[in-house]
Amino acid sequence: MGAAIGPRKAGRQRHRPVSDINVTPMVDVMLVLLIIFMVTAPLLTAGVQVDLPKTEAAPIKGDDQPLSVSIDAHGDIWIQETKVTLDELGPKLQAITAQKPDTRIFIRGDKGIDYGRVMEVMGYLGSAGFTKVALVTEMKQGEPAAPPAKKGGR
Repeated sequence: MGAAIGPRKAGRQRHRPVSDINVTPMVDVMLVLLIIFMVTAPLLTAGVQVDLPKTEAAPIKGDDQPLSVSIDAHGDIWIQETKVTLDELGPKLQAITAQKPDTRIFIRGDKGIDYGRVMEVMGYLGSAGFTKVALVTEMKQGEPAAPPAKKGGR
């Protein structure tokens, strides 16, 4: 009988649990998430559909991320993706910018709306204390940006 027990014990070896973490599934998930964010990030820049006018002006360079104020084809005003009235525009922007009047604000006006509406919003922003206000346009297709004009006549 002793011989029968011996081979059974020899056949059963104790396996120790593996304490290493398998990182391959985690890396696969992270790469998939990276691809998803890379694809969706450009779609999140501006939620209000505005048909911008085309121009040959060069883009403005800046260090900070500007706020976007959009005026759609119906003349409605939007801060980022939130619809506001003209009277709410100044106080909401002041609250968002924490009373920093040097914050850059880009106005995206639909090319089909009245120019006076865009100027009304620009004037209201100026009276609210915001000094860095710029209009956003799209570059014309196939044409390079015009070089900046030189000062001094030559």
